[in-house]
Amino acid sequence: MYLLELDRLAGQQSMLIFHALARMGVEALVIVSPKAPLVSIGYFQNADAEVDLRYCREARLPVMRREVGGGATYLDQNQIFYQVIWNKKNPKFPRRIKDIFEFLSVPPCNTYRRLGVPTEFRAENDIVTKDGRKIAGEGGGDIDQCMVFVGGILLDFDYVTMARVLKVPDEKFRDKIYKSMEENVTTLKRELGRIPPRDEIRKTLVSEFEKSLGRLEPVSLDATALRKMTELKKWFTSPQFLHRKRAKIASGVKIKGGVEILYGLHKARGGLIRTAEEIEEKRMNAITISGDFNLFPKGSLERLETHLEQVDFKEKALLQRIDRFYDHYEVESPGVTAEDFKKTILEARKE
Repeated sequence: MYLLELDRLAGQQSMLIFHALARMGVEALVIVSPKAPLVSIGYFQNADAEVDLRYCREARLPVMRREVGGGATYLDQNQIFYQVIWNKKNPKFPRRIKDIFEFLSVPPCNTYRRLGVPTEFRAENDIVTKDGRKIAGEGGGDIDQCMVFVGGILLDFDYVTMARVLKVPDEKFRDKIYKSMEENVTTLKRELGRIPPRDEIRKTLVSEFEKSLGRLEPVSLDATALRKMTELKKWFTSPQFLHRKRAKIASGVKIKGGVEILYGLHKARGGLIRTAEEIEEKRMNAITISGDFNLFPKGSLERLETHLEQVDFKEKALLQRIDRFYDHYEVESPGVTAEDFKKTILEARKE
């Protein structure tokens, strides 16, 4: 595998790089930070529901969707990302998604320990300190013939801006989010009282990943990869891609009698699930699903939405339909089960 140790990249290149390499079929470990702040949302999220897009425009904060799961987050140069890209058939990597997350969390956990912060992997996709505070979130996805796994070493964190970019019902709720993050998310600076040199952190990360992945060959970011990133930027910054999970069932729309529009929200172990459902005579006409979970293959969510059309709005029928879907398409969703989707759908309410 190659090693691209890139320090800081401008604009959205720090996120575009792993998307480009995966499409090129290049197996690599990328170590990188953004030169300027941006907001990144997970592949399965509805941007309008999760992020205050108006604030981001006014603050000139770029917002982009990535092709891995997880939640909306604020990214800046105080995070050093590790991005692993590999071919799906590479025998060095586990086959099951939940095993991949644990396997690739060992190097960052060891990096934190060597820097003086004892940490451990917490299923499904977090790295936490010994007192249970989150110090890294991770995500993964499938892109063409490759898999990708991404996470970051948290040097410091702007809790205020992170709380501000999230969409909330009112400012009182925003204050609760800020306090919750401050209590439950920590950084190297908070744990150590200082930020270790960036070079030391990057070198430690590389050496720990080499213990798991074998010798990495250092290479530079070449013209081919840069062209691919430029090509991808047009799509990744387009309104069509950013809003790809806009709910097909909007509130406030006049509908015929006997049809209900319901909205579900459920926190599973592996992430938040949101649904918007159109129900007519105890059957599901249509459904939109979004959230900050991880799902493999990533194209499965649209299939699941289609698979649930015209199913009876009953517990047994829903669970059977979702179970068959998981088996037929060999879907994996760490920490999110068929039972979680069923619960979100059945407990949905009118707005």
